[in-house]
Amino acid sequence: MSHIYTAQKLLFWNIAILCILGSIPAGSIAQTTPTSPAANSYPQHAALAIQSLQAWYDLDTGLYKTTGWWNSANAITVLADYAKITQSRDYDFVFSNTLSRAQKEGPGFINRYYDDEGWWALAWIDAYGITHDPRYLDAAKNIFSDMTYGWDNTCSGGIWWSKDRNYKNAIANELFLSVAAQLANTTANPQERSAYLAWANREWKWFSHSGMINEDHLVNDGLTSGCKNNQKTTWTYNQGVILGGLAALHQANHAPATLAQAKAIAEAALSKLTDAQGILHDSCEPKCGADGTQFKGIFVRNLRALDEIDPLPRYSSFVLTNADSIWSQVHPPDYHLGEVWTSPFGAADASTQSSALDLLVSAAQGSRRHH
Repeated sequence: MSHIYTAQKLLFWNIAILCILGSIPAGSIAQTTPTSPAANSYPQHAALAIQSLQAWYDLDTGLYKTTGWWNSANAITVLADYAKITQSRDYDFVFSNTLSRAQKEGPGFINRYYDDEGWWALAWIDAYGITHDPRYLDAAKNIFSDMTYGWDNTCSGGIWWSKDRNYKNAIANELFLSVAAQLANTTANPQERSAYLAWANREWKWFSHSGMINEDHLVNDGLTSGCKNNQKTTWTYNQGVILGGLAALHQANHAPATLAQAKAIAEAALSKLTDAQGILHDSCEPKCGADGTQFKGIFVRNLRALDEIDPLPRYSSFVLTNADSIWSQVHPPDYHLGEVWTSPFGAADASTQSSALDLLVSAAQGSRRHH
């Protein structure tokens, strides 16, 4: 039985790789150089890096080896985003397999941490967008329902980071906003849409007055026990998730102020969290641990969401500059992408690969949009 299953796994990945490479013109892999500036090379770069990411995918667990639970949700998200821009259905099996098998570790994709839950909800909303399979949307709705229990009147509102209820922070609330707004934009039921939109508006009203957005228009990590900005690190992903949440909320309510706030945060991040060459960094580099290696890709993914509804040349220029820098490190045949996006790049794993892939997918989407 184990030999049969191993053979099935090998067959699956052989087919998947052929599907990926089948979308690339004959000979283009040999001709693609790490520093190729051609716009049509970005989809090829993303395809090669996706192939590399999937080498870490574990069919038995539905998760990604070398990285953690919430990181795997982000890897599924980048896979769905890649499938969306390429109009590929090659990864439908991966989504279905993860939905089934990963629940052995976290039934219903629910655990102690509301931010973990938010990442999985977003992944399943994206998978639903590709497959239109109601199982994924139902999973996201069930996860969000659990997240609502994290809301209380401490600090006048907002959800807790965990079910231990000892910290109200930015990321959990940003994810709560994003999931609520995206569900409002996705569900067909008018009553459900109204309820999700009400939660999104309630969250943003609270978040915008919480003090976590500082005078530089950057989002700090969270609140003190006295409900003040704790002045802790302005991580790239905290600047990103709020952009995606506000972009989705703007799609739902068309409020100009929502878009204006998103643009202010985006501009602050691009100005203050990049180096002189325009490359994005987190302050923990080059040793960001198991979590921080995921952050920068999340920022880029959500900047892309903002760019889709209000495109600015500054956004696309930033993406291409960073994409060219990260691609300059790659070496066939593994096409691994490291933690830092400028030399020295550092070691690669499923987290660094999926994070950099957010960047390559954004570059690929931009090249398709402009051709």
